[in-house]
Amino acid sequence: MKNIDQELLKVYTVKSQTDKAISSLKGFLLGIKLDDEINIKEVNELQKWVTAHKELINRNPLNEFMNIIEDTIANKIPPKETIEDLYWLCQKYENGNYYYDTVTSDLQILQGLCHGILADGVITDKEVYDLQKWLDENEHLNTYYPYDEIRSLVLSVLSDNKIDDEEKVVLMAFFKQFAKIQDDEVRQNIENATIDVNISGLCTSEPEVIFEGKTFCITGVLQRGNREHLHRDIIKLGGIPTDSITKKTDYLIVGDNGNPAWAFSCYGRKVEKAINLRKEGHTIMLIHEFDFSDLIDDLL
Repeated sequence: MKNIDQELLKVYTVKSQTDKAISSLKGFLLGIKLDDEINIKEVNELQKWVTAHKELINRNPLNEFMNIIEDTIANKIPPKETIEDLYWLCQKYENGNYYYDTVTSDLQILQGLCHGILADGVITDKEVYDLQKWLDENEHLNTYYPYDEIRSLVLSVLSDNKIDDEEKVVLMAFFKQFAKIQDDEVRQNIENATIDVNISGLCTSEPEVIFEGKTFCITGVLQRGNREHLHRDIIKLGGIPTDSITKKTDYLIVGDNGNPAWAFSCYGRKVEKAINLRKEGHTIMLIHEFDFSDLIDDLL
């Protein structure tokens, strides 16, 4: 019986790894073709992706993907049609997978998308605008990590309708958390470019808040009013204010400390704990105090 259980666990684990690999590959391919160009660095990263997943090469349908990728790489730079064929295979797999988890897969696609954008170590304006379009089309991922963080960062970068070099470095620093770049040279170039950039947390842009029965925690110094008044307002709207972050926390309201870094991120012990819980799958939403105050003003 024990051997049977171990075999079933092995089958389930490999199936899960295959699903994740294909979803990540789908996002990776999408990221590669965002700027309508395919260069040798992106091809090299695709080849290294194959090597990193070689333990799954004999699994259906991944062996079919591997064969196409290897044939493609043999031709140096793959034509756009080949990337489209691989992308089509990913979609075909999703449609034929009875146990397919849409949210989990889309989050894996998003992380793969970050990988594809960083595959050549360069972020272009078109890639950022196309990423924003993908994010807008997948708002069902709202409240899930890392969708909220990436969308907030992209919206912040595009708020003035232009993307400067410093903002691209910030994007690169954030994306590299989800993009395990295999090419040593590209990875080192990204590390060198982002060595001075530290982003610990991002508040949700355009947050949608449900108050009734939900738990709210506050961190930092508030610029608008004080915690006692905010607690009263939360209670009036049916929410439950608390003093600490737990797995049951639904919203963390982050006070504005006036730091210029607020354009891209927020800091603090509770923020760090909330981000770690989000990484574990808990849907805690981080909200800037100004956005939260605006919501309350509209409701009271």
